Amino acid sequence: MIHDTQLVRDIAVEHPGATQVFRRYKIDYCCNGARSLSEAAAARGVPLADLRRALDGLQPSAAPAGAAPAELIDHIVTRYHQVHLQEFPEAIRLARRVERVHQDHPLRPQGLADHLAFMADDLEAHQHKEEAVLFPMMLRGPSPMMRFPIERMTAEHADVADQLLHLAVLTTDFTPPQDACTTWRALYAACAKLDADLREHMHLENNVLFPQFL
Repeated sequence: MIHDTQLVRDIAVEHPGATQVFRRYKIDYCCNGARSLSEAAAARGVPLADLRRALDGLQPSAAPAGAAPAELIDHIVTRYHQVHLQEFPEAIRLARRVERVHQDHPLRPQGLADHLAFMADDLEAHQHKEEAVLFPMMLRGPSPMMRFPIERMTAEHADVADQLLHLAVLTTDFTPPQDACTTWRALYAACAKLDADLREHMHLENNVLFPQFL
């Protein structure tokens, strides 16, 4: 049973499907998940009863699949790191095309391509540090030396969360105008997927992988 005083991050870890519910209600479960369910609902202006109803049907799980560090790291690298690097260039290409072709449209996503390019460069550097330094340390086993790089990566995740907030602003919450062309709609769908994937990626690291070494 989920209680109002449970931390959002714990609910996300223990209850399959909870992350989808939190995304639907725009509740941050990855970087600001250290709040109780009632506090998070109040901060977003979401009726707690509605949120509880959405979560009530979820079945608890002791731990997510692949919770062992080696399995989690492999999953994170293949499902998220590699996929992000593949998908950002196409999103940037679509954004530049939409901004160019629809430059006279009052709802054009001005500055979106540059923001996506900045995010991609920042994320590539972040992922390189994890793959070259932090993850190998983890695979060797717990060490007191691990606290600093984990804290650094967690702080960088908070920066990504801020970047995602701005991404939502630039795309009007990933909602294209009614007269948007197919490319414009594909662009916002790509941005919505990047947002969902990055939040799930950071949740797995912040709330599942990193706590095993702290």
